[in-house]
Amino acid sequence: MKRAKAALLKARSAQQAPAGSASQAMAPQGRPAAQQLTLGSRVPSLRSQPGGQKPQPTDPGGHALATTTFSTRDRGSVEPQTAAVPSAQASPSKKASRPAKTKVAPAAATQVTQSPTAAHSGNGSASDAKTVQGPQKRSRHAAQSVRTATKGVYTEDSIRVYLQEIGRIRLLRPDEEIELARKIADLLYLEQEAEAYFHEKKRHPSVTEWAEQVSMPYRSFKRRLKLGRRAKEKMVQSNLRLVVSIAKKYMNRGLSFQDLIQEGSLGLVRAAEKFDHEKGYKFSTYATWWIRQAITRAIADQSRTIRLPVHLYETISRIKKSTKTLSQELGRKPSEEEIAERMEMTIEKLRFIAKSAQLPISLETPIGKEEDSRLGDFIESGTENPDQDVAKNLLREDLESVLATLNPRERDVLRLRYGLDDGRMKTLEDIGQIFEVTRERIRQIEAKALRKLRHPNRNGVLKEYIK
Repeated sequence: MKRAKAALLKARSAQQAPAGSASQAMAPQGRPAAQQLTLGSRVPSLRSQPGGQKPQPTDPGGHALATTTFSTRDRGSVEPQTAAVPSAQASPSKKASRPAKTKVAPAAATQVTQSPTAAHSGNGSASDAKTVQGPQKRSRHAAQSVRTATKGVYTEDSIRVYLQEIGRIRLLRPDEEIELARKIADLLYLEQEAEAYFHEKKRHPSVTEWAEQVSMPYRSFKRRLKLGRRAKEKMVQSNLRLVVSIAKKYMNRGLSFQDLIQEGSLGLVRAAEKFDHEKGYKFSTYATWWIRQAITRAIADQSRTIRLPVHLYETISRIKKSTKTLSQELGRKPSEEEIAERMEMTIEKLRFIAKSAQLPISLETPIGKEEDSRLGDFIESGTENPDQDVAKNLLREDLESVLATLNPRERDVLRLRYGLDDGRMKTLEDIGQIFEVTRERIRQIEAKALRKLRHPNRNGVLKEYIK
């Protein structure tokens, strides 16, 4: 009992001297640091810390009496913080528990959280320990919470995010359009001078050489170039909503909505470069035609597996438009003659264009509900089967044997007349010139040879192929 009272008095005397403990909590570099202790139900001792910190006071049974942590502020004051440790019965089988670790955190505004580590008591119960975290970890947690809150925005559809971004851009006033157009025209003049330098020197000019090409001071040239590029960028960004509104009219034509917006934006850039504010038109009116042209050209070039010429694609579009108009006027599907008359073209040309407009189909297209068959399985092969090859060879051999029964002149006339050698049939006039006789004589030779072949003794073999 006397030993316990002495230990208690010693612990109280240590609490009454905070200044000394605070001086021991200084960092090696002289900066103040807040000392943190992990508290448990049984804390027999503490590890020795740099600066000569004394161990945790305990009772004779090895139980921690109390702990005091001192946090130094930037003002240099010391504030003692006492945390009561719940008492626990000492286990007779264990004399001491493992020591708790001491952590030192920076002495700025601190954050107290629950630590998963805790010292175990003799009966196996555990208490949550308190740890103090510094500003770096707190800022890390704050950044993580911000990322979690905005995660849904970045995982949305890219088109929706893009529309939200361009929707926040303010539209231009007429006077702003004129001012930006002037700066863009100045930029185009500078770029034309750079292109002229390239054609002359066969290399791109440096910034200094570029300024000398336009006879301007270096700083003035840099300022004009920067203002021109900013004006062009602002002119394009302020009219991106116009691109989206036009691209919506060309959906489901072979290109995705993203590709249509991209191609239309290229047309908008071209319109910003070609716009002439002196003619008195609004920029949106002028840019609409460039955006439409860029989108339609992209559809013609990229929407099909087999590319069609632009003029043919435009003709197909006009045929579809005329077909739709005739259907509304007649109340039925128009015929080919009516469409050709409206388009002022022949039926043969109309059929050729309609055939060219057909989209290719993959031979791997699944067929049936179970999709276990492919379209290519039902298409007849272009190669001849072995039976047909054998039949043709036998027919040629039998035909040669029958022709061998004729005299050479009759055999040659029949070969030339029916194209048995090269597949090209010749007229009586052509054969007469070859044999240097009249066409009537060739006709007589042909008729005589055919009468011989019609004899049953000769054509019996060939009749089998006719059946």
